[in-house]
Amino acid sequence: MSWDFALILFVLLIVSGIVWILDFFWLRKRRRARAVEAMAATGPAVRGLDPSRAAQVRQEAYDRANRAPWWVEYGASFFPVILFVFVLRSFVVEPFRIPSGSMLPTLQDGDLILVNKYQYGIRLPIVDQKVISLGRPDRGDVVVFRYPVDPSIDYIKRVVGVPGDVVQYRNKELYVNGDRVEQVRDGDYFEPDRGNYIARYTEALGSTDHNILLDRRAPQRLVPISDYPNRDLCEYSRSGVECEVPPGHYFMMGDNRDNSLDSRYWGFVSDKHVVGRAFFIWMNFSHPSRIGRFD
Repeated sequence: MSWDFALILFVLLIVSGIVWILDFFWLRKRRRARAVEAMAATGPAVRGLDPSRAAQVRQEAYDRANRAPWWVEYGASFFPVILFVFVLRSFVVEPFRIPSGSMLPTLQDGDLILVNKYQYGIRLPIVDQKVISLGRPDRGDVVVFRYPVDPSIDYIKRVVGVPGDVVQYRNKELYVNGDRVEQVRDGDYFEPDRGNYIARYTEALGSTDHNILLDRRAPQRLVPISDYPNRDLCEYSRSGVECEVPPGHYFMMGDNRDNSLDSRYWGFVSDKHVVGRAFFIWMNFSHPSRIGRFD
């Protein structure tokens, strides 16, 4: 959906830009010349009028002739606004809306977030081709990306494994390169999708700690939903899954571990599908108090 909006915005930018250029270099001069001629043509009409009234009539004739057609007026005036919005959302920050509870308790359904578009590199808009590399996602980053199964859909998950990592999720325990990721119980959290309370844990992954939801009593059945690329690098068993993250790819998981469709089911996220790092909740109309940064 965001890709469609970006394409629409790009088309509007091109159309309004062409109108602005035509108006600035050609149409404006023609209107002014026509306006001067119209003002000069008022000579017979203003003869005998007092000077102030004659000046008013000439000015009115000038203004009528110099008035731009509606399509020029709107196109040229909207071009700077569209250009600003296009540059901002293409290279600086882009807004997204959280559509589900897969990232609870970090992000809720209805959170409106901002995504840093330049932290991992500069990409050409529309084609999403990286032209300048400024970094790469780290473990623990919350990242928006194109869903590998259907790149027209935006997903948001947390980076669990980076290129070269061996990620294991067995019996609801997470291991990265053989080391168990520590989880400390931190009370309970009401999960609205299930209508009951789920155990909340603080997980130490990456440079900062974050919260996850995990029901250790719920049954676990990890089955791939498709024969995804690099499927041979993952091994499924009754206890869980083990994957070696290939170069240029990432292993993503939702913080709501028992209610998230993520890399455990559909595989790795290619760097070319990464949109940017989510970092700020700018509004939630149901819960305004949620505005602020998050980890």
